[in-house]
Amino acid sequence: MMRVRKATNLALTLFLAAGLGVFASTAQAKAAAPKKAASSKASSASHGKRSRRSSRRERGQKAPAPDRISEIQQALAKDGSFTGKPNGKWDASTVEATRKFQGTHGLNPTGKLDAKTLQQLGLGSQTAGVAPPMPPVSASSLQNTTPTQPLRRQQ
Repeated sequence: MMRVRKATNLALTLFLAAGLGVFASTAQAKAAAPKKAASSKASSASHGKRSRRSSRRERGQKAPAPDRISEIQQALAKDGSFTGKPNGKWDASTVEATRKFQGTHGLNPTGKLDAKTLQQLGLGSQTAGVAPPMPPVSASSLQNTTPTQPLRRQQ
């Protein structure tokens, strides 16, 4: 009985020490965090820029990269809607060519890129704009499914 009590006390002491060690390292990390934030504010203030939180997500669609714009311009030129030389810039002539392409292919002639326009140009997804997005399929949901037809034994 005495051995069990000593072992229990020893185990509790070790757990307590481990817990205090984790807490102490967490407290030290929290204490160091404001110092880093203060130094980053000082450095950003000296450069005259406001720092943004990197985890904040910006709204709206991003502009295509110049390589992608050149690819779109080449596809518009192949169709005959774009007469200029692909330059990777989304300029007025590209907007007008997009509007012309959309009008001739039965799309809403906005001059803006959308999934259906990219699909018609041959640069988009085969399913874009056809149906709403499907949720991703997880491996666990595949394991729990049953076959729709019964398995037949081979004779």
